[in-house]
Amino acid sequence: MPKPPAALPAFRGHLVMVGCGAVGQATLPVLLRDGPLSPRQVTVIDPQQAACAYARKAEVEVLCQGITADNLNTLLAPRLRAGDVLLNLSVDVASLALVEWCQARDVLYLDTCTEPWAGGFLAPGLDVSARSNFALRAAMLARRRPDMPTAVLTHGANPGLVSHFVKQALLNLAADAGLPGSAPPTREGWAELAERLNVRVIHIAEHDLQRGARHKAVGEFVNTWSSEAFVDEATQPAELGWGSHERQFPPDGARHAGQPDAPAIYLQRPGGGTRVRSWTPTGGPMHGFLVTHAEAISIAAYLTLGDPAAPRYRPTVHYAYHPCNDAVLSLHELAARQWRLQPNQRLLRDEIESGIDELGVLLMGPPGGAYWYGSQLSCDEARRIAPANSATTLQVVAGVLGGLAWALKHPREGIVEPEEMDFAEVLAVARPYLGPMTGVTTDWTPLADRGWLFEESVDRSDPWQFTNFRVD
Repeated sequence: MPKPPAALPAFRGHLVMVGCGAVGQATLPVLLRDGPLSPRQVTVIDPQQAACAYARKAEVEVLCQGITADNLNTLLAPRLRAGDVLLNLSVDVASLALVEWCQARDVLYLDTCTEPWAGGFLAPGLDVSARSNFALRAAMLARRRPDMPTAVLTHGANPGLVSHFVKQALLNLAADAGLPGSAPPTREGWAELAERLNVRVIHIAEHDLQRGARHKAVGEFVNTWSSEAFVDEATQPAELGWGSHERQFPPDGARHAGQPDAPAIYLQRPGGGTRVRSWTPTGGPMHGFLVTHAEAISIAAYLTLGDPAAPRYRPTVHYAYHPCNDAVLSLHELAARQWRLQPNQRLLRDEIESGIDELGVLLMGPPGGAYWYGSQLSCDEARRIAPANSATTLQVVAGVLGGLAWALKHPREGIVEPEEMDFAEVLAVARPYLGPMTGVTTDWTPLADRGWLFEESVDRSDPWQFTNFRVD
């Protein structure tokens, strides 16, 4: 396969990468090869010996220690100057603290998720709402100031690229409906397009179909990306953007206190214990996990029309994730352990034998049927494109590269979410790493084949009600 063109615009500065786990190890060689960056332009900071050993093979500077509130400035100040880049791929390092540090020093920033300091989700006395991604997002957006260095939030595959997939999917649906095909220039224009197309529900619909050479053992959490990060998400409350068409509020649902205009709600249960019906082209109908993700909130907010507290239009948006089969078994065991992580964790990467990670967005409600658009990247193709990758990690790398390229071209945009970026500009950089990009129309609904075995309580007057998606 021919080498992709340079992913990043000319960059002579320094890049500090915080975290060199599964995603960091996938990203580092691609940055050096396709960035292209020289090893002397890169520093890796990670407390794990295995991660440090991996980074040292790339001949970059390595600091084998963790970042804390106490040593943050000591580690970063000698290595980052105005115009440099901090790439945060870590867990248990407060994203807000890093953003504040970068904004004060004119350093560009990008992360793939918003994190608190270690233990931040489990602090004594913390209520469920305070453990949500909504709370983390609100604290970050409160720091917005005009004319500040660019800080790109939550820009991996999902969250990140999927927000751009939504825009491309809307344009594809518009073209099929004979509507004008140019991209709307404003947020309101995108929301009006979604309303005109009758998009009522958007799933980040992902089915990881990759298979490893050996199966999960008892007491082991197996995953195709960070087990620790996945468990953090799975034990947070399930969150979803709440649509204007919904008629029945979930019995275990709750609104964020003091936030009448919040675009999202949460459930009084962990995402890893909440399943929903969804669909992908290869995997077909599935029961996915409603794991909290930032894009469920930011996409819903972006596509809101009217008073946010009582919107004229807003789609229901959430993640519907079917991880690889061994990760599903790991989640079942995790729940039985009262959500305490298993003593052993194993990353599926080099031992993956076959399969694809089918990652896309499922837009539901348009007259022509539901429409899925996304990446169908296989592990074999991922390895051809970039060694040390699985399909899952390379999709994240694609988002990182696309986000970094955009930040370097737009260095004074302040704190931004993926929806606020030029989707075509980002996807142009990301596409060479995503394998086949596919759009598929389906007649699937959450009511398909319901009730043939047992009578079920469903709302047949409207298939797109959230109550129809939930799995009891």
